[in-house]
Amino acid sequence: MLRSLIGPLAIIGIALTAWYGEVVVRRPARPGRIEITYWEKWTSFEGDAMRAVVDAFNRKQRRIYVKLLTVSGIENKTLMATAGGNPPDVAGLYGPNVAQYADDGAIMPLDDFCRKAGIARSNYIPCYWDICVYQGRVYALPTAPASTALHYNRRMLADAGLDPDQPPKTIEELDDYAERITRRDAQGRIVKAGFMPSEPGWWNWGWGCVFGGKLWDGGSRITANAPENIRAFEWIRSYSQKYGASDLQTFRSGFGNFSSPQNAFLAGEVAMELQGVWMHNFISMYAPKLQWAAAPFPHPADRPDLARQTFVDLDILVIPRGAAHPREAFEFIAYVQSQEGMELLCMGQRKHSPLINVSERFWRTHPNPYVRLFSDLARGPNAISPPKLPLWPEYGSELSNAFDEIALLKKTPAQALDAVQARMQPKLDQWLAIARKRQSAR
Repeated sequence: MLRSLIGPLAIIGIALTAWYGEVVVRRPARPGRIEITYWEKWTSFEGDAMRAVVDAFNRKQRRIYVKLLTVSGIENKTLMATAGGNPPDVAGLYGPNVAQYADDGAIMPLDDFCRKAGIARSNYIPCYWDICVYQGRVYALPTAPASTALHYNRRMLADAGLDPDQPPKTIEELDDYAERITRRDAQGRIVKAGFMPSEPGWWNWGWGCVFGGKLWDGGSRITANAPENIRAFEWIRSYSQKYGASDLQTFRSGFGNFSSPQNAFLAGEVAMELQGVWMHNFISMYAPKLQWAAAPFPHPADRPDLARQTFVDLDILVIPRGAAHPREAFEFIAYVQSQEGMELLCMGQRKHSPLINVSERFWRTHPNPYVRLFSDLARGPNAISPPKLPLWPEYGSELSNAFDEIALLKKTPAQALDAVQARMQPKLDQWLAIARKRQSAR
């Protein structure tokens, strides 16, 4: 079953991965201690934060030693190592991986471990726990969480005659603010933008959710072309119609790399952006004098029930199928879930904690002045995460392609989303048929 995830070209890497696993994963344990291998994707200060957690765990007890290895391309390498029979004991993956990996049997369910350790949904902000659950079973546990909010440049609002202490609360106000802030030069080229739905472009799949849309009914139907989703993409198209699709594209082509002083928001080229809790790190590094603030992202004026929406995501820890030391691996994972371990990690990465209980010291010493906002938004009823579908990577890509076609005025929202619906519904039908056969075979 694992090979259905890997794809034909990647299968040839299994033999190499098996060798790699023998060399790296199965090194002899330290004398007197069970050594578990933990693969993680983080580098820089994010990697340093998890290394501090690993070091704390290794100091606290003498039975288990966690060996942390930084692994690039961790999704594919973990998958291939598992298929080759030499997985790490613990792997740090991404929340959207859960359904795909669990459906293919690549990771172990953790329910029994959690029950014995007293780890339950009540310990967590619900949206983060739910990311770790697939078809009623726990397959992962959280590490660093993230939620999003509107980030805005206070000076750019003030220069446009807007009150920087009153950010837009509705989509309609956002549109008005954007128009008042946007500037063109003598040649008519955009030089300042109030807001661009395409910037940074990481949640293009999810704009329908901001307008109350769903992408899947939770059962047998893809709902890409639901009325709310079409309405959202009509809003996307309105920016291209108002400011010019080619003008916006030309303006955006001049932006620098995200992680640089030339980032459009950091450089004062775009006044308002949907961004995550991590943005404070880049502001501190590349634009420490930037006058900025964060607020809940606006909602449609006629949908006050959608106020305080946020996209949520999560890094996760899993135990790959076939891990040599699953009990010891979970003991380490359980330490990460403790308030001590989690706050050490999340403070090091400058994010909020996924746990319900947070120490006052964590809040008091956190460098992000808006960290409570991000935590509160995640605790609310309007947290948005991708649907739990093994075919989500392809579906999300289709929605992003539809966004581009609409933003470039190549298709109407109805045309683009109807096409997504037509392509993805047969794939869901096929997946459901396979799932039913698997179920009947058990």
